[in-house]
Amino acid sequence: MRALVIPFLLCAGQVAAADIEVDVELVLAVDVSRSMTARELEIQRRGYAEALASQEVIRAIEDGLHGRIALTYMEWAGEHSQRFVVDWTLIENRVDAETFAARISAHFDGALRRTSISGAIDRATASFENNGFAGLRRVIDISGDGPNNQGRPAPDARDAALARGVAINGLPLMTREGMGSQWNLETLDEYYRRCVTGGPTSFVIPVLEWRNFPAAVRRKLVLELVDRRGATVPAQFTDNRAAPYDCLVGERIWERLRDGWNSP
Repeated sequence: MRALVIPFLLCAGQVAAADIEVDVELVLAVDVSRSMTARELEIQRRGYAEALASQEVIRAIEDGLHGRIALTYMEWAGEHSQRFVVDWTLIENRVDAETFAARISAHFDGALRRTSISGAIDRATASFENNGFAGLRRVIDISGDGPNNQGRPAPDARDAALARGVAINGLPLMTREGMGSQWNLETLDEYYRRCVTGGPTSFVIPVLEWRNFPAAVRRKLVLELVDRRGATVPAQFTDNRAAPYDCLVGERIWERLRDGWNSP
């Protein structure tokens, strides 16, 4: 009898220690670099909070195979400037979503300089390991108002994430209100398509005016929470990587500006 009991106990322990199965493990990676104004940071915080508590997002969560997701909210700026405002959390219903939304904050920190999309992707990708969840999909949802200008090239970080089974979607902020107008990139949406995002059914939703931000976040979250694998991807979500594109444009802008600062 002892020989039968011990294996049973071991199996029971393994099951108890297993990761929680969810439909999606989702990182909300939000730009808080110096180019963002305090007003923009507040709009972002409020937009994500409102979207998470919306009926559309709650329904998308509850309609999943497991009816639950794992979520974390990370703010990012330079290569080594990332912070998890809300750590990995299980979201199963409206109460969970509203509690998570209430914990989101975005305080402008003057020490957060530069823009390292690659650093944000690397940190977000690493956070999936040993987070206590096992998702059918792993997704990084990244928003920002400029191209990468610090750390390794954004495509390198993207490709490393894709190799680990992580998809990346983008929300380029093209509102032209930020403090760093010299960083404005007219083709930021294309930059995100070509240099930042990737994976099955990945997409980019540009925000041209801040009044459209809450609706864009809500739409993006619903698309990320619904399992669209095998579905036809709408034309506006696809990219054309055959044509050349300079994925180091942000680094080149930084070098040009730095040379100007150092000129007599």
